[in-house]
Amino acid sequence: MAAGLPDRVDCAHLADDAVVLERVYPLGEMPRLQDLLADAGGSVRARFEFANVDSGRAGATVAVEACPQLICQRCLQGFAYEAAGSSEIEFSGSVRFGEGSGAADSQPEIYATDDGLVSLRELAEEELLLALPLVAVCSTPQTCGRAPVYEAGEDAGESNDRTRPFTVLQDMLKKT
Repeated sequence: MAAGLPDRVDCAHLADDAVVLERVYPLGEMPRLQDLLADAGGSVRARFEFANVDSGRAGATVAVEACPQLICQRCLQGFAYEAAGSSEIEFSGSVRFGEGSGAADSQPEIYATDDGLVSLRELAEEELLLALPLVAVCSTPQTCGRAPVYEAGEDAGESNDRTRPFTVLQDMLKKT
């Protein structure tokens, strides 16, 4: 983020003026994302379009684009995933139970503010998390997680003797 640009902003003022902000955040600055990343390098581009909504509240359309290196849950190797997402949100000082939980897809999400202030980085991180898959897997399932197969006679870098970790347990069971 450029020096001098605040992260916490007054959403009501920005909505009154229909301000559009664009920010770029390093993925390494997003703590809730770290366990999903193979590499914390890269960045997320975020766009915030503030406006007053029909309910009389301040609102915004938050859009993100990023290409993080995620950890494949099949082979545990890193792979690039192109993520993009956009949501309409409304800001509220507090969220009451059941508010914003309507079944209609056109309902905006309700986002609680801290005395009218919101963190743009946290909004971008939230939207990026929504844009990521629930279970990250490589796009090449044919080769995902496969170790190289050595043919007989090839040098596999180790002897053909296999370590059998449960032989001691098997011997103990035979004795009882």
